[in-house]
Amino acid sequence: MQSLPPPRSLRAYNFLLLTVAGFGGLLYGVDVGIIAGALPYLEATAGLTAGQLSFVVAAVLLGSVLSTLFAGMFADFFGRRKLMTLSGLLFVASIPIIALAEGYTPLVVGRLLQGISAGLIGVVVPLYLAECLSAEHRGKGTGIFQWLLTFGIVAAAVTGMVFSLRLQGVEQGGDAQAVFAFKDAAWRGIFWVALLPGILFVCGTFFVKESPRWLAMKGRWEDALSSLLRSREPAQAEREISEMRETLAAEKSAPSAQGKQKKESILRKKYLLPFALACLILGFNQATGINSIIGYNATILLQAGLDDLQAHWGYLFLTTVNFLMTIGGVLLVDRKGRKFLLLLGTAGIVVSLAAVAGLFWQTEKFRIDARDEIQLLVSQNQTADIRFDEAMKTRLQKASLGSLEGSLAERPATLTVIYSYGDYRTSTRPVRSDEKISATLQIKRSDAVPENAVTGFFANPFGDLEAARSAPLKIDHALLSPLPGVSTGWSTAAILCVFMAFFAVGPGICAWLALSELMPNRIRSNGMSVALLVNQAVSTGIAATFLPTVGQHGYSALFVAFAICTALYFLVVLLFLPETKGKTLEEIEACFSGKK
Repeated sequence: MQSLPPPRSLRAYNFLLLTVAGFGGLLYGVDVGIIAGALPYLEATAGLTAGQLSFVVAAVLLGSVLSTLFAGMFADFFGRRKLMTLSGLLFVASIPIIALAEGYTPLVVGRLLQGISAGLIGVVVPLYLAECLSAEHRGKGTGIFQWLLTFGIVAAAVTGMVFSLRLQGVEQGGDAQAVFAFKDAAWRGIFWVALLPGILFVCGTFFVKESPRWLAMKGRWEDALSSLLRSREPAQAEREISEMRETLAAEKSAPSAQGKQKKESILRKKYLLPFALACLILGFNQATGINSIIGYNATILLQAGLDDLQAHWGYLFLTTVNFLMTIGGVLLVDRKGRKFLLLLGTAGIVVSLAAVAGLFWQTEKFRIDARDEIQLLVSQNQTADIRFDEAMKTRLQKASLGSLEGSLAERPATLTVIYSYGDYRTSTRPVRSDEKISATLQIKRSDAVPENAVTGFFANPFGDLEAARSAPLKIDHALLSPLPGVSTGWSTAAILCVFMAFFAVGPGICAWLALSELMPNRIRSNGMSVALLVNQAVSTGIAATFLPTVGQHGYSALFVAFAICTALYFLVVLLFLPETKGKTLEEIEACFSGKK
């Protein structure tokens, strides 16, 4: 018989479990949010194309997709606690790789490691909590994980704000080299700051016990009981051990034919419909644009008319709204129900996205394509260096066939150049004519033409790589757009905060609950993995194409596309999602099988 820890020890260990869960959520949030503050400085100093920048942002999502595929298998093989430790170590290892990077490849490798870490954390920490915490603490643990996840995004925004404030002082000196050096150090410093939550999470995992359910599954019953006694009274621990024994005995005694039925069960209508519905909800959750709007928020606000410091303030407001409204969503979800909050949230998101698209359209409709003038600037070696300032803006306006109306001609503008060498096309990042230290757009072959046949296939499966290596530079588009005013920029920031509020209180809370509640017991583990894979695949695709799409079609078109996807999300919830509040899993399953 195991000795009984004093009640204070039980409380202390449960608090430790919640703390480790919180560190996991904090790390996950930092993973998601850290790139937004670093991205404007990375754009200005790393010498990457828009496509490369998009992939640096998307790499964390790609890594998350890859690790989500195998997280459940690894958790069963290595154990929950060891996998948590590994996920934290991967994040810690990614920081110096990124912060010391001197090129595109280490940035991608580091971001992939961060994504792998995030994917493992997103699966194994909630799984560990569900198996370790008692019933009265389980909801609190999940809530703390999600709450501190949003806090991690806020912390990342505050870090970006600190560097933005310091940049203002450096820019006042008017030294272009000093500004460049500070921006280069800024994005590296932002990533170095993210090292602390990773270290805290890794350290925390060494002080908690392995999951009792995993230990029982491996036949280590004494260790399982010992783990339970760290957080439960002896009578409760013995009762749960007894239930585990009965469950495992029933699984072992089940006829072999039942295993075959489980494999085929997903094809049955009663399982296929909830599985498909969960996949749709998780896919549409990302099709709202949420991860890209968070990741590119500072860049969006810069193009909406705010300066660097104002854009970072806007991002801080956005993440704070997410943090606060998540608390509201947790409080409302069991009172108002999942379907009600999803309908409310998606409806608000559609209106918000449409409003942001309208604000950008007010100036983007006056875009000028100055490709002929930019083509004249191409050198004999088929490259171009374009110093974009107010003088160049005026020159391009006068040389173009179009003209701006009224005061729009006096406004600062952004320039995005889309160019190609043979069959391979890319675009530059958008630059502003009113930057205190004028930006130079460098157009060169290495930014557009892939290094090898493998990357060339993914860039253009039908492209002729050898021909592209000697093809002339062609300027496909040179899009000159007047910048909105500062008031439009703050209006955009405010509406994006409204967007975030509706997302946090609706899809941000309810989508994950719907995922776990809709999946029937027989397909829950595999079904959840596939649905999460759909979620992350959509997010990765959006992030990878965000900047090139904006460069060619503008922010207004992109936000309209997000609004249309969210409107479809609203219809799916309205027409197909049953209300699951207050229902047992068996009752929910009966809804899809046609039983009363």
